[in-house]
Amino acid sequence: MNHWSGYLQLILQGAQTTVELTLMGAVLALVMAFVAGLGRLSRFFVVRALATSYIEFFRGTSIFVQLFWAYFVLPMAGLTLTPLQAGVLALGLNVGAYGAEVVRGAVAAIGHEQRGACIALNLSRYQRMRHVILPQALPLMLPTFGNNAIELLKGTAVVSLISLGDMTFQAQVVRSQTGNTLIPFATILALYFAMACLISFGMRKLENRMSFGLDRIRR
Repeated sequence: MNHWSGYLQLILQGAQTTVELTLMGAVLALVMAFVAGLGRLSRFFVVRALATSYIEFFRGTSIFVQLFWAYFVLPMAGLTLTPLQAGVLALGLNVGAYGAEVVRGAVAAIGHEQRGACIALNLSRYQRMRHVILPQALPLMLPTFGNNAIELLKGTAVVSLISLGDMTFQAQVVRSQTGNTLIPFATILALYFAMACLISFGMRKLENRMSFGLDRIRR
């Protein structure tokens, strides 16, 4: 029993790293999603081109390759990252590219009558976006943001390739030391599922809270 309790502790330490990666990666992804998503709607061609290039590049290339570039190639350009920093950077930029299209689509889905009312009230573009469009677009984004957060959680397993001690890496360590595959991987399977359920529950609560009264406002 003591034998396996030590290995469980090892996996739980990996779970802490997975949570850190998920939280920090989600923050970066959220920032990039809004920057690039709103950039796609900019009046300026250069801004639209930069946002589109970022989105297409990170959606069109493998997360494995992006992670290896962050950890092994960037140091050649003088930017050395720790495994955790490389993991957060790759995951955040990758998921942020998908989130950017969510932001663009949700903002574009707001009816023309809302924009017309803003113009009639002589609101600036910033005021329109801040006070009218984004409050209505955010509830539309949340379900897909929740899915993206779960995908980011599952994607954290790739950091085991650069020897960062997340859950998957620690499960592989336990398997190599014990010769048992079922117990360590069943354990991380349950942990991933529990974390995904927490994300889903939190996003549903947030969606319900942000959507409260919104239908009456639109009517």
